[in-house]
Amino acid sequence: MKIGTVDGGFTSIYGDKEGLRRLRALGFECLDVNGFVNTEQELFKLSESNYEKRLKELRKKIEDAGLEISQTHGPWRWPPRDYTEEDRAERFEKMTKSILGTVLLGCKNFVIHPIIPFTTDDAPHAKETWEMNLEFFGRLLEFARQHDVVICFENMPWPKFSISSPEAILRFVKQMNSPWFKVCLDTGHSLTVGIQPAEAVRQLGKEYLQVLHVHDNNGVNDFHWLPYNGIGNWEEFTKALLEIGFDGTLSLETSLSRKLPVDIRDNAERYLFQIAAKLAGRL
Repeated sequence: MKIGTVDGGFTSIYGDKEGLRRLRALGFECLDVNGFVNTEQELFKLSESNYEKRLKELRKKIEDAGLEISQTHGPWRWPPRDYTEEDRAERFEKMTKSILGTVLLGCKNFVIHPIIPFTTDDAPHAKETWEMNLEFFGRLLEFARQHDVVICFENMPWPKFSISSPEAILRFVKQMNSPWFKVCLDTGHSLTVGIQPAEAVRQLGKEYLQVLHVHDNNGVNDFHWLPYNGIGNWEEFTKALLEIGFDGTLSLETSLSRKLPVDIRDNAERYLFQIAAKLAGRL
């Protein structure tokens, strides 16, 4: 099992070159690149040639630092705007562009959330939500398959949303029935719907569990705390990953506060890596 984390926790503070160098020096091997999440940013306004140029430059920086990209995260917006055909068409266009960007970065795994056509409390519309997601992701899956990219469908943090729990995500992925459509298990999201990460890992199994977003919380709010600071049973989580033979990347989706004093930041960064290594069964 390799060890990874989100890129922005370091590059947003130190810049790309120094941030990547520090990550590798600590022992991290992989990155979760979140550059496609915000579709209002400059990246999505670039011409096709400049878009390609920008991403190839980023890939070279990461490779030169001795790191690999284990996953990218696709477009996300809040509040959701997925009800109209026009909104879904706009989101689909941004997702296909992000998949092409994932290919340019040399990455295989593309993490994305369900579309939310109604609200996160969609009980009266659960069947419609399911069917609209099937139609949307059926089309996106064909595009991803053509580019040899795996869509990793992420569980969500809302107990009243019909495609939120690891169990619901697994049912959806099984219905898609494709080697290019798997699961991203978000441990914090699992906790907010009352499921311990270890239980979710065992439920998904190696066949469907493709990538991880690892963080902790109080079981109510999606705080993205460092593991061992909330209600997650992390010893059991590691045990479950080893039991199923998970051989992907243990990727943290949490980072240190930018407000940490400089004189203790080095120790805090080492601690961050040690937590990840412990969860991966490497300590």
